[in-house]
Amino acid sequence: MADSLLKNKHLLWRAGFGVGINQIDDLKNKNTKTLLSELFKEGHFTEITYDTPDADQAADYMNSTATAENKKEMQRIFREQNNELNLNFLNSIVNSKEQMREKMAFFWHGHFASRVQNPKFNRQLLNIIRKNALGSFKDLLFEVSQSPAMLNFLNNQQNKKDHPNENFAREVMELFTMGRGNYTEKDVREGARAFTGWSYDKEGNFKERKNLHDEGAKNFLGKTGNFDGSDVLNIILEQKATAQFITTKIYKFFVNEKIDDDHINRLSASFYSSGYDIKKLMHDIFSSEWFYDQKNIGNRIKSPIELMAGIMRILPMQIQNPENLIVYQKLLGQMLLYPPNVAGWPNGKSWIDSSTLMLRLQVPQIWSGLRPLEYSPRQDDDIDMGMKSKETALNKTFKNPNITIDWNRIDNIFAHKNCEDYLIQNIQSMDLNTVKSFSDNSIKMNVINLMSTPEYQLC
Repeated sequence: MADSLLKNKHLLWRAGFGVGINQIDDLKNKNTKTLLSELFKEGHFTEITYDTPDADQAADYMNSTATAENKKEMQRIFREQNNELNLNFLNSIVNSKEQMREKMAFFWHGHFASRVQNPKFNRQLLNIIRKNALGSFKDLLFEVSQSPAMLNFLNNQQNKKDHPNENFAREVMELFTMGRGNYTEKDVREGARAFTGWSYDKEGNFKERKNLHDEGAKNFLGKTGNFDGSDVLNIILEQKATAQFITTKIYKFFVNEKIDDDHINRLSASFYSSGYDIKKLMHDIFSSEWFYDQKNIGNRIKSPIELMAGIMRILPMQIQNPENLIVYQKLLGQMLLYPPNVAGWPNGKSWIDSSTLMLRLQVPQIWSGLRPLEYSPRQDDDIDMGMKSKETALNKTFKNPNITIDWNRIDNIFAHKNCEDYLIQNIQSMDLNTVKSFSDNSIKMNVINLMSTPEYQLC
């Protein structure tokens, strides 16, 4: 296999969601630097959205005096809108030409994990993350920290002078910026005092409620002053530990879970001195020679969204019932807008257990119409959270996305190519006899069989 094809495939999986059907023909001959500059091109930013109900209805739902019927109706509307938002994000992940923006947004979506029912708040946070995905980490941190979704999820509207709630301040330091070991419990308490009064109005606009803010002096990370939330975030950004923590997490996600200390130290020093320029950090990673070392290729287990998106990008398909793709997200263990907790989704081997592995291997056959879906979603707390009703979760007819795949186009594209060169990241890990047995079939069956291998689970 040509060296450029190996590098380009690796780059497209790490800086995006895999090889797209339109990229196959020139992937072998394309210069990797050219591909990299194409990935970093940013077009006009477009928000992901859905049809919003009028604000009065939403306010009525939030009002404790609303009737049970009103609340039920609003839950239905909220559920529909969250589902629509989920599918529009998935569509953007699969089809956007700005693969690098969407891949970074996908990463930040897990990093700044939030789980609220209000679809307007979810939409705001998602678009903050997408807009700033390759911008300044400082801007991203400030906008996320002032978003109603995050303030609500981490209980900061209950954070008032004389009665501080430490949840928001703790997670900002532990999960979003510095990581454990770089602050004390006293810093958490003092930070929480600084964030008192940070809230939002019913329209979803950030609001500092001065009457709830603790005006006293705080001692935070070695500095003393009458700090507010913005001061605290700025002090956190002054800590080199923040650049180190973010760089390490990005390295583990985009390069290798086994970190190289020299690489991390160089990257984080550059990230810090650039004023937290995310685009520069990612360019430093993807343009380095070591990124393309064999040990970094095909060593990551695809998350469920990456797995689904990769199949959807390379197989030209028409989907009659896209809403049913949410069931696959749920069955495979990664539902967009719905992380398991504030720490986001775990990665690596945590994606694989006996039930998810079997389904992962069967998705290409199910979507190609060769076998039925014989799994049902686990019962869990998302039913109680109003994400979906019990009937919907278990409805047998809700399982088939009704996918039609243009196999003639696949035949034409792969007519004079080895399918495995484009579908498998690390060919060396595959048994050559297995590959040969697949290639004796039609191109359609070869593609489906290759996508149903354990090797296809890796990127």
